[in-house]
Amino acid sequence: MDKAIELSGINKIYGTEIKTQVLYDVNLSFNEQSFNAIIGQSGSGKSTLLNIMGTLDRPTSGTITISGRQTDHMNRDQLAVLRNETIGFIFQFHYLLPEFTALENVLMPYLIKHNKADKKVTARAEELMDMVGLSKVKNNKATNMSGGQQQRTAIARSLIMNPRIILADEPTGNLDSDTTEVIYDIMRDINKKLKTTFIIITHDRKVAEKTDRIVEIKDGRISLDVTRS
Repeated sequence: MDKAIELSGINKIYGTEIKTQVLYDVNLSFNEQSFNAIIGQSGSGKSTLLNIMGTLDRPTSGTITISGRQTDHMNRDQLAVLRNETIGFIFQFHYLLPEFTALENVLMPYLIKHNKADKKVTARAEELMDMVGLSKVKNNKATNMSGGQQQRTAIARSLIMNPRIILADEPTGNLDSDTTEVIYDIMRDINKKLKTTFIIITHDRKVAEKTDRIVEIKDGRISLDVTRS
């Protein structure tokens, strides 16, 4: 199976006079259409790893290949295009714009690139809202939705550009256990229906154990890599 993301010899060092190494020679790849979890304690390097996979940060050394495209020599604009076309992000904090409706928030990545949404794109946004169970509140402002509804809106927003890869950083970190189950089920359903690759950073082992593969990061190194049948 083709690789969605490949990391080879990734090292990350912060600082110049006082250097702090966060990642050590990480070699890791994820298959397309797979559903994965990365776990680790706070400070283990897992969020740094996700930022590097998402091209939000550059490694100190090593190579990153995303959907067959090596990113080492891409400039900032080229990386922005790659992200926009290939990767969707879901964060612990949903970062919805409060002055806009749920539907408008879902459309925002498209609007940033194209300025205007046509009927086809709006119809896709409404389809995504339906997929995450939010059709009835699509015209609500973000401030008039529950935490779970806001996070489901963020999931729909991450899909509007048809990304091949979703990177999720603690997507259920602020939610209760029942809502966490709902969010997990939605992500798994999207993985199966749309064949989207998911890489989920989580401290919740119950969530991680429901994925197909668990990668554990400890002190900047891979300490565990288990694929479940």
